[in-house]
Amino acid sequence: MDAFLDFLQNGALNGLAPGAAALLLAMSLLGSFITASLGLGGGILLLAVMASFMPAAALIPVHGVIQLGSNFFRAVVLLGRVHWKPVGAFLLGSIAGVAIGGSVAIQLPPAVVRIAVGAFVLWSVFRKPPAWLSRAALPTGLISSILTMFFGATGPFVAAYTKSLTLPRQEHVATNAVLMTVQHLLKTATFAVLGFAFGPWALFIAAMIAMGFIGTLLGKQVLMRFSDRGFKRALDILLVLIALRLVVTGVLALI
Repeated sequence: MDAFLDFLQNGALNGLAPGAAALLLAMSLLGSFITASLGLGGGILLLAVMASFMPAAALIPVHGVIQLGSNFFRAVVLLGRVHWKPVGAFLLGSIAGVAIGGSVAIQLPPAVVRIAVGAFVLWSVFRKPPAWLSRAALPTGLISSILTMFFGATGPFVAAYTKSLTLPRQEHVATNAVLMTVQHLLKTATFAVLGFAFGPWALFIAAMIAMGFIGTLLGKQVLMRFSDRGFKRALDILLVLIALRLVVTGVLALI
């Protein structure tokens, strides 16, 4: 506890106040708890809160490496449940996606991206996913990795693809964690190559990942208590809420 207090009192990074650091650490735990329980949601929640306190230039890179750690530990905790078949194709698509996203000089309009992702997620919930979607690991990796370089949290887009695989609840969360680990690893490497300095944020990132790991362990206990039917219902509800928020905020931004 003393070390934690010292971090908050003396470890303000790049102007990040102790109170803001404490809130973000709590949100990292909560976000990982939500994602470990339902498969998604925590990344977007954390990104929204981080956006209120962090410099815009650091937001996406720092969020990406925190999510890398969070998803990696989630994948490790549930490693025996991973459905490995789509990972290779998703990796190839993601490599191309971050390369394209990292080379684009003009940023995609965030409002348009939000509406498009939200609409796709709503379609995936209310329409039975077509058979081809479950075979679309490569284009899913490509498109989501391009978007994540600008938008940050494209978990709902990837989760919609994972949902089309119709996996049991633990396999869904484990597989989605591996896919998102791949994507965030490539994104982090790309930002490093592009020159973003992660060093000044290293202590903060480590603390956020540690809190996220605690959240993952707690969320796993909730996941174990879900039935597959209850999990799918909760997942659909969360997908709809996130998608509606994306569409509404996107439309308001355009207006």
